[in-house]
Amino acid sequence: MNKMGSAFINGTGSYLPEKVLTNRDLEMMVDTSDEWITTRTGIKERRICPAGKCSSDLGYEASLKAIENSSINVEDIEMIICATITPDMYFPSKGCMIQKKLGLNNIPSFDISAACSGFIYGLEIARNFVENKKYKNILVVAAECMSRLTDYTDRNTCVLLGDGAGAAVVSYTEKENTGILGSYISSSGKYGKLLYVPAGGSLLPASFETVEKRLHFMKMEGPALFKIAVQTMTESVLAILKDFNLKKEDISLIVPHQANLRIISSVSKNLGIPLEKFFINIEKYGNMSAACVPVALDEAAREGRIKQGDLIVTVAFGAGLTWGANLIRWEK
Repeated sequence: MNKMGSAFINGTGSYLPEKVLTNRDLEMMVDTSDEWITTRTGIKERRICPAGKCSSDLGYEASLKAIENSSINVEDIEMIICATITPDMYFPSKGCMIQKKLGLNNIPSFDISAACSGFIYGLEIARNFVENKKYKNILVVAAECMSRLTDYTDRNTCVLLGDGAGAAVVSYTEKENTGILGSYISSSGKYGKLLYVPAGGSLLPASFETVEKRLHFMKMEGPALFKIAVQTMTESVLAILKDFNLKKEDISLIVPHQANLRIISSVSKNLGIPLEKFFINIEKYGNMSAACVPVALDEAAREGRIKQGDLIVTVAFGAGLTWGANLIRWEK
């Protein structure tokens, strides 16, 4: 697939709130145990955004780090794409809020809602803009305060979720066949109610009744989601390999969405790719929705798990239902 230039990841950054909520803490809140949570999810702790702060604050901090780790300055950013399901408010967009905090003006900024797959979608959107030479530098940021959607009386969901943000600067390079090589993205709305927040939108506006029934918190059909997550994440990786005529052995690292360690292990088994080739940090942060992949990508880069020229696959699955993968040749 020859291209006139490429879109590459110029810098990554992440930000996690200081407050830690451990499994031991959750034992004091719901009928659960550290052993039960760890065995079923692989999660030991998660981060919680403090009162008075919001997801755009987390996104702003991650964005600053991504820009600092790139070859450009803040004023070189020409577009902001923000992946989120926990915006500060209905409108304006969180992308615009982050733009303001960065001191930028008169550039396109917008949100995309693809839940846990949001960063995957965001990279694909940025790649197309950059490869077509419409913009040279695009900030893709995913920031979530999942704790604000969490019912801490529901042990099946409250043990899973955490807060955090990750970002990447996507820039143009004249080098060909490097950077973000391509993506596979898809969705199936018929499964939407397997993972959703019932109230708060135009269907069920906030009311005394919706609050009383706890309809502003996330609802999840875990067993059904598990099966589809494994299937679609496996299919996404295989689709990328097929599109680029690659073998499994060609991939240096897979950076998956961190929803559940058993999901990642099952995908590894289905693909026949050793679990050691998957970057896993779920034990520290839990499920941060769209922020999982960029936070993991940033940590993998900082820990030396990714080297110049490595082929990397990012893959995710989320509410919608949405899923997808990016193929990246690491260029730094």
